[in-house]
Amino acid sequence: MDKKKIQKVEEISKEVEQELSDFDILDVILDENNTDELILQNEQGKQIRFEQVAVIPYNEKIYVILKPIDKIEGVEDDQAIVFLADETKRPTVLVPEADEATAIKVFDEYYNLVEEANKNAKKKGKK
Repeated sequence: MDKKKIQKVEEISKEVEQELSDFDILDVILDENNTDELILQNEQGKQIRFEQVAVIPYNEKIYVILKPIDKIEGVEDDQAIVFLADETKRPTVLVPEADEATAIKVFDEYYNLVEEANKNAKKKGKK
């Protein structure tokens, strides 16, 4: 490869690196218009696709409920997983919530929000 081609490849590589370092998963999960699946990587480096169910602020932290699209051992097809948006790392990373009590409280908060939305929808329908 000649010097110009090598230089161009290096420039493009730097641009891609910069874009990736500017990327923050919070931008994706907080985007109300985003309907794309999320692709996360597990500890073994395997990519797993998820559907975003909800973003739940709880105890001054941000949690996201994700439903796996790909099969995950030990997770039923109708189950979802609570992830903590760990903002102490840059860029933000999603970490499965390890504390079962916290995960249950996040799900409870989600169910409360759904119930509230349903009540509001019924009220609007009666008008």
